[in-house]
Amino acid sequence: MNTFAAKMGNLPGLKWGLFCLLSSMLLGVFDLRAAAHPKNLPVVPKWERFEHEFSSFADYEHPLQDVRLTVQFTSPLGETTRIDGFWDGGRTWRVRFSPNQPGRWKFKSTCSDAANLGLNDQTGEFMCSATLSQSRFYQHGLIRVALDRQHLEHADGTPFFWLADTAWNGARESDPKNWEIYALVRSSQNFSVAQWSAAPGVDDKGQSALTGFPDRIGVNPDYFRRIDSKIAILSQVGILSAIAPLTPASPEASALPDDQAALLVRYVVARWGADPVAWLFPVEKGSREMGRWRKICHEVFAGAPHAPVLVYSTDDPQVLTEFGNEDWVDLLGFQVPLRSQDESLVSALGGAANAIGSKSLPHPLIGFTPTENAPSTQAGQRISAAQIRQSAYGGLLSGQVTGISYGGHGVANWDTTVEPKAEDKLGAGLPLWHKSMFMPGAKQMGHIANVLSAVDFWQLRPEPKLIAGASNAAQVARKVLAASTPGKGLALVYVAEDRMLELAEDQLPHVPAVTWYNPRRGENSPAVAVVVQHTCQFPTPEPGDWLLMLKAGK
Repeated sequence: MNTFAAKMGNLPGLKWGLFCLLSSMLLGVFDLRAAAHPKNLPVVPKWERFEHEFSSFADYEHPLQDVRLTVQFTSPLGETTRIDGFWDGGRTWRVRFSPNQPGRWKFKSTCSDAANLGLNDQTGEFMCSATLSQSRFYQHGLIRVALDRQHLEHADGTPFFWLADTAWNGARESDPKNWEIYALVRSSQNFSVAQWSAAPGVDDKGQSALTGFPDRIGVNPDYFRRIDSKIAILSQVGILSAIAPLTPASPEASALPDDQAALLVRYVVARWGADPVAWLFPVEKGSREMGRWRKICHEVFAGAPHAPVLVYSTDDPQVLTEFGNEDWVDLLGFQVPLRSQDESLVSALGGAANAIGSKSLPHPLIGFTPTENAPSTQAGQRISAAQIRQSAYGGLLSGQVTGISYGGHGVANWDTTVEPKAEDKLGAGLPLWHKSMFMPGAKQMGHIANVLSAVDFWQLRPEPKLIAGASNAAQVARKVLAASTPGKGLALVYVAEDRMLELAEDQLPHVPAVTWYNPRRGENSPAVAVVVQHTCQFPTPEPGDWLLMLKAGK
């Protein structure tokens, strides 16, 4: 050190000054680099989940009622987002958040109990990095309604086709291994959404979601932690969790006072809102649920950032007009009816689509098919895969093409019944929910996803003029549905039974490439046309329902 100092002392004054200046500048550069990459800050990839734990300075007898924790996040660009935190047992509170910008984020907490310094006025930072996961949600972002209000998309603008399976009790009652089997099978069948309910009820450990039921509810954190892992399993295989916070038509759910139901909804939104989720709320005509959910959901969602909210009717699509102008509603769903002996499927479907497809309801639509293999209204019969296919294609081509929700009997109610083993019986020894995943209708729903993912499905709109000479009555009688994109670049025509499809020549795409698609087997077949005056006739390759695909040539 002395030798170094001596040498420095021999430098002329100007050189010494330059040396000091350069040293100071270099130290400043190192400080800036340290600030740009601070040590010990959590790093979260873009669109994944950041989580922070708070330690309360006080115990609360009724955490959901006694205190509210909110956290404001500030992006690298200075934009702010405020969300709720949630209680996770004892003195532990958490907040979860999905960042959408790379860079340095800051957050600050606010607690309704300002004296609780463990929850109030807590600050922190984290870094958001580029995405690393291969899951569709973390590659492209969480799901939202597109700006055109006609379809769903990821945060980066990639279109998202809603193909949902229903497993109301599955997430609660399954063990992790069986839920992973469910997720892998449904993913392989091209399902992109799983619909399930959060509470009330018991899980695979026999524990209930709620305590203090119904007047002053509490939650069981262990129960909800197990559900956390079920959501993660679905997310990793690219399946969105569409969650009904309360089990549809559940007596226990109906028994909850509105204020307590609102607390539960707020809790699950705080806990899971940063994951790939949507929220489901069924409403029925004339029930108290209509006013109840309007009040609760407005309180929880209005004016706040949230995952898509789907309100659907199980009986009368006219009910949905009551929710069309609510700013917290993102999607509307309706029950697609089956064709009976005396009533055309398309006729009933057309009425349903018209009821909710008006311009005054600027929301994407989701059609809910009946449940495959469930008892039919006809004695001794069950709903077939053919009926499900007609229902699904009808729902998609009668309105704005956004998606379809399917249900299979045995899976929808998570039936764990194991039939006696028999060597000659397929799937012997497996629970009914497991075997029911392989019903033909489920596989054929995957064919729908295959064919629509290959085209700009979000641009399709009903086009009855494509059907030659078709009044609505003629179209209904023949059970034919047609949709096309603007500019006639693409047209799809579904025919349920006819062996000959006749289309108006002047409504066809320009110099079209024409292919038949088999909805039963997921296979393409060549199409031939016979020109008759101003129409083109397309004979189907064989009996059964078919989808004709017409793409404009160059």
